[in-house]
Amino acid sequence: MDGTVEEREGSTRGSVRSGAYLSGEDETRDTHGAPKQADDEPTLPLRDFYPYIRCALCNGFFIDATTITECLHTFCKSCIVKHFFYSNRCPNCSIVVHQTQPLYCIRPDRQLQDIVFKMVPYLEEDERSRICAFYRLRGLDVPKPVPSPAAYPVKLPQRQKKDLVPQSVFTIPSELDVSLMLEFVGAEEGVENYKPLERKYVRVSGEATVRHVELFIRRKMELSENCKVDVVCGEHILEQYQSLREIYNTLGKNASQDGMLVLHFGLVLPTQ
Repeated sequence: MDGTVEEREGSTRGSVRSGAYLSGEDETRDTHGAPKQADDEPTLPLRDFYPYIRCALCNGFFIDATTITECLHTFCKSCIVKHFFYSNRCPNCSIVVHQTQPLYCIRPDRQLQDIVFKMVPYLEEDERSRICAFYRLRGLDVPKPVPSPAAYPVKLPQRQKKDLVPQSVFTIPSELDVSLMLEFVGAEEGVENYKPLERKYVRVSGEATVRHVELFIRRKMELSENCKVDVVCGEHILEQYQSLREIYNTLGKNASQDGMLVLHFGLVLPTQ
């Protein structure tokens, strides 16, 4: 529909005052009028989180947060779609997302969007009001919000209720079907100023490629652009385009340990 992109234009997503504070308790004030929490929990101003919850294209808070799969940078959906009308590069890092169809390489980031809505007061309600006004102005039916699964309670037979075993609150999504162990083997002389990889166990989608692993390592270790990451599985140096599922299926048990795909990586300087 022609109004898909237009719907987001003119939005004042950053209209929440920057002095807002984040905390799990209701805010009270001390004798001097300063914000104080009932349990003395530390509070942080919302502006400290702006680099993580605002879109670099519109400078507003994320709406329909959408991530580029090639570089993992996130933008509002309407912002990045409009950007790809005239460019195939990421607005942040200028990497070529796709030679002809960059829209193939974006995915919604619903978890990040939920975080933004929880952090920014009234943002979700304001956005819903704007959507309703957009459709009514054009004489269209206002789409109903998608209810959460909890809105449809399922009645179980009495026998089935007894057989249910309490499960952990956290469940791993089915699409995250590959477990990785990332082993750092060292850095070439001349490579410096990098952080240790604190989290070497990762669960990812089998559709992810070696390039995504490299991007993850670069971000966590804060590597400079002139540093190259070589990823090895067994005795094979991996290419960036190879998917993790392909590697797992090809190398089999020789590439795994306790059900995890083991990848070794090192930091080297690019060849002149």
